[in-house]
This record gives sequence, structure tokens and C-alpha cells, in this order.
Amino acid sequence: MSRVGKKPITVPGKTKISYKDRVITVQGEKGTLTRTIHPKIDLEIEKDTIAVTMEKETQENRALQGLTRSLVANMVTGVEKGFERILEINGIGYRATLSGNTLVLNLGFSHPVNFELPDGIAAKVDKNNTVTLSGINKELLGQTAASIRSLRPPEPYKGKGIKYAEEYIQRKAGKTGTK
Repeated sequence: MSRVGKKPITVPGKTKISYKDRVITVQGEKGTLTRTIHPKIDLEIEKDTIAVTMEKETQENRALQGLTRSLVANMVTGVEKGFERILEINGIGYRATLSGNTLVLNLGFSHPVNFELPDGIAAKVDKNNTVTLSGINKELLGQTAASIRSLRPPEPYKGKGIKYAEEYIQRKAGKTGTK
């Protein structure tokens, strides 16, 4: 049995859940999220809890049950509280500015990199080197943060590049001189 999948999801009072034709819609203070549920998995919605059930006990269904439970729980958390991801930019002359819905990054290239933020993701730039991304869709937020990080990943010698705030870059020793 999936241990994650068996746990019921508690729904806060102000959040509204509707489930029809294998499509779940979660509405909250911050917005609305919709997702299609796999045909082998079903949801049982009561007043303030959601239970994820499967049609038949197989290994694949147990994995889908846990996945579906996590996705629906993230939807509920997202519309209630939202999610946030912080990126740090390290390097001399490396900086970020926000111009409307576009993040302008100077990352040591011969030109600035313009990154268009997707709908539902908001950004805030602090001190030209800290970018805070926020949104209600955890999946989209993580993909956006990974796309920005991939523009200039941190290198292990000087630590220059874009990294997550909680990420630790293990440093390597540089060249050693021989006589």
C-alpha cells in the first residue's frame, strides 16, 4: 500500500473543491487550479477531506495513488497559501531587473538575457541579485525556477551563476602551481 496515498487531504474552510468527469477544480483565495485525474484513480470528496482511492491493488496503481494525492495536496496548498522559490545570482556584474513580465538577466554574456515569465508566476528582485518567484502552481513554479537556473548554472570553482537559495555549491580547488 502507498503510505502517502492513504493519507487523507484536509481541505481548509475557504477552499472549494469540485470533481466532475475526472477533472478536479480547486478554488481558493489566491486563484483556481484544474487537473485531470488518471482513469485508474478516483477521489472521494467529503466535507473537509479528500481521499484518493484506486480501482485495483497493483504496483502501478499504488504509485499513481501516491502521485495523485501529492498533486491534489499541492493544489489545495497552492490556492490557500501559494508557493515561493528564491534564486540567488552570484558573480561580478551579474544582476537581474524586472521589466513588466520580463526578467532581464545580466549573466556575463555579451548581451542581457530576457526571460519571459509564464502566466501565474510573479517575480520580485531584491538587491539586484536575489529573485523571488511566487505562484499557486507548484509544478509550474519549479519548472520556471529550473529554467532560469539553467541559463547560467553555478560553477564549482568560483561559485558564479544562478543557484537556489537553499542549494550548497561544493567548491573545487583550482590549479596548483608546480616548480
